[in-house]
Amino acid sequence: MRNKIVLWGTNAQEERVLVALELLADKNKVAVHTFPEAIATDDFYQQMMEQWRNDQEVAFPEGVNTIERELTVTDALLPDDIKVERGDVIQRAQTEWHFVVLSSKLTQAYEAELHEVEDRIARLDSFDDDVWETLKGFWDKVQAQLRDRTLLREHGDELRERTNQAFESLKQLRSKMDEEFRHASKENLDKFNELLEKVESEIKENKHLSRIFNDLKGLQRDLKGLDLTREHRGKLWSRIDKAFKEVKEKRFGEKGGDSSPLERVERRFKGLLGAIEKMERSIERDESELSFQERKINRTDGQLEAQIRQAKIQMVQQRIASKREKLDEMMKTKAQLESRIEKEKEREAKRQEQREVAKARKVAKDKIAEEIRQQHEALEAEKGDEIAAAVQAVKGDEASADTKVEEATATTEDEKAEQAPPKEEKKKDSLLEAIGTTLGESFEDVIDTVKAVAEVVGHQIEEKVAEIRQELADEEE
Repeated sequence: MRNKIVLWGTNAQEERVLVALELLADKNKVAVHTFPEAIATDDFYQQMMEQWRNDQEVAFPEGVNTIERELTVTDALLPDDIKVERGDVIQRAQTEWHFVVLSSKLTQAYEAELHEVEDRIARLDSFDDDVWETLKGFWDKVQAQLRDRTLLREHGDELRERTNQAFESLKQLRSKMDEEFRHASKENLDKFNELLEKVESEIKENKHLSRIFNDLKGLQRDLKGLDLTREHRGKLWSRIDKAFKEVKEKRFGEKGGDSSPLERVERRFKGLLGAIEKMERSIERDESELSFQERKINRTDGQLEAQIRQAKIQMVQQRIASKREKLDEMMKTKAQLESRIEKEKEREAKRQEQREVAKARKVAKDKIAEEIRQQHEALEAEKGDEIAAAVQAVKGDEASADTKVEEATATTEDEKAEQAPPKEEKKKDSLLEAIGTTLGESFEDVIDTVKAVAEVVGHQIEEKVAEIRQELADEEE
């Protein structure tokens, strides 16, 4: 935005003149320079356009006419007897320059406020957090004005440069304080590590785990109040968390410390409720600030203060709108988490039911397996007795059959030896070998084996008796 413009126009005598307007922001006025065409040569016009408009010095020739006029929103910048070819340029400049003047006055107010902060910093011997926050608050206000475009960027750049220098001075003081803080943090870290080493050794001994768990919670509380750097605090938190997990595993098993999906969602829901509560309180504070500014704007002493109040109102309104958007998102997330909690409860109920069914199945399976084992052992003992009895019975039947055959054939053996033709000796299978072969079969065929043995023995006896009876009948004939 230029503070100087150059254009051609005419005077009251309809003579062509070169018109140059210059904003005097500090005075809230506009200097109007008019050059008759006779002295406004082409070279001079080029100097005015290329140098003077860009704030470079240009020597005005004799015969220039200069007047100063008040800068207002309603009154024209040019006298009534001066007409220009581009009236729209004049109108736009009047609007923009009015804003420049307001921005300059606001900048002056900010410069005075910044000067007070700079004086406080100059008197500091050590870092002061209150001064830091004051400077941050000041710069936040300036940034808000820049975002709202109520402050010119070049004015904002000037304030930014001075503010950065003030921040740099505070940072140097804070660096010194940070070094002292890091030293204190290292001492606290070493002391806390000694306490944790003692707790960890007790965990390894696996004694008094309940007391150790409470001790860890106490250390957790103490850790919050210690002066520690982020790095040192992170190391201690990790070590305490690891100790908690070890205690939980020893007390409840490897999975004792694991949280279910339902528990994780419920923890997240609880944290969200806390965040919603904080956001609602923050919005209430902003609304209270908005009401305060709205009351103040009705009792302002001047237009500049009213404009500044209005700018603050806009800032607060924007903050409230932004926070309400975030709150709406939180409420949507809350509804989603409530739905997830209900679903997780249903899933947890199903999982619990499945665990109970699986447990009942395992109990039934173990019971059935035990019953089968007992029945198998009883059946094995019973079948063993039956096999032994069957073998003994077979041996007795074979011996009895051989005795009867020998007695029946004893009286005719000599006569038969002369008369009867020689017969091929009949090969008999060993009953004991047959029994042994049959017993080599599976246990399920034991009963069939016993029956087969008895049947074979009986059949052989009947065949032998029938053979002897036939021989006796042949001799009688």
